[in-house]
Amino acid sequence: MSTGTTRAFRLTRWGGPPVLTEVPRPSPAGEEVLIRVEAAGLCRSDLHVTDARPGDLPYRLPFTLGHEVAGRVVERGPLATGPAPGERVLVHGPWGCGSCARCRAGAENYCDRRADLDADRAGMGAGLGRDGGMADLLLVPSGRLLVPVGDLDAVQAAPLSDAGLTAYHAVATIRRALDEAPGACVVVLGVGGLGHLAVQILRATTDARVLAVDVREETLALADACGAHFTTLLRPDTGTVLRDRTGGVGAAAVLDFVGSRSSLEPAVRVLRAGGELAVVGSGGGELTVRKPGVLPAGTRVSLPFWGTLPELAAVVSLAREGVLTAEVERFPLSGAPEALAKLRSGGVRGRAVLVPD
Repeated sequence: MSTGTTRAFRLTRWGGPPVLTEVPRPSPAGEEVLIRVEAAGLCRSDLHVTDARPGDLPYRLPFTLGHEVAGRVVERGPLATGPAPGERVLVHGPWGCGSCARCRAGAENYCDRRADLDADRAGMGAGLGRDGGMADLLLVPSGRLLVPVGDLDAVQAAPLSDAGLTAYHAVATIRRALDEAPGACVVVLGVGGLGHLAVQILRATTDARVLAVDVREETLALADACGAHFTTLLRPDTGTVLRDRTGGVGAAAVLDFVGSRSSLEPAVRVLRAGGELAVVGSGGGELTVRKPGVLPAGTRVSLPFWGTLPELAAVVSLAREGVLTAEVERFPLSGAPEALAKLRSGGVRGRAVLVPD
């Protein structure tokens, strides 16, 4: 049995702040797999968790943050399957029951027993009610949750498990609209940690014209570098500007990685009849759905969440082919508090990633 302690960046009280502390070294049992963390990403979901008030989330304290995790298998429980010790892997962040039809198909993000797990306060997954990867070591419930990455750089790999996967799943959600109208326009609202990867995924897997919107000039420069055909700042007339760019017919699809009132307004204005609106961001905006109403006729609205294990494998393949690259800023694990503060201030370009030190 393993002994000793290891470092972990943990949320110990609602409202934070998280603290870097020593915890007992985990030891795998049953199907569990122990990962030595090589990189762990941060995202705004971590801010939502640390800022939550008592009762906001169905999680038990304390737990280690970090749901974007790349590392190496170091030890397995006696019943574990999947990647062997020494293999480098990405961790699929959402952990479902593992036995319902959706989990068996790799869609643990849409586990049919999620309500029961929430009622048991079992946690959503790594860093979300269960111990995550902002640590030296991570105990994963099962090898089924691991995707091999080969020689892919860990700092590049870690953001793929959420930012890349969520963006890929969102693109898959609106793909029908793009297939129905080859060469049509798709709008990406918010070109941050997820949005800049969505631009690349759209360019690599579709023939759509990509129109990107953000509130910062430097982020639009990132969208340009990722292959966007057109970029513009978010202004009161952005919806009109975007519709003009579509030749007046409107966009076949909109990916809203912000989800605020200020982003949903241009999203609705630019969308064509029969188009797809995927609201990915959790910015607190609201849409009124009624007939007749503000939404174009035939609009399909979706709320994609994270992604599936097969989709994560596809994301890794794109990265290994060199067509998907995350913009990252590195921080040492000991600098986790500073990294979280910089993320909160909006000072991170792309994705913040913690690495061992």
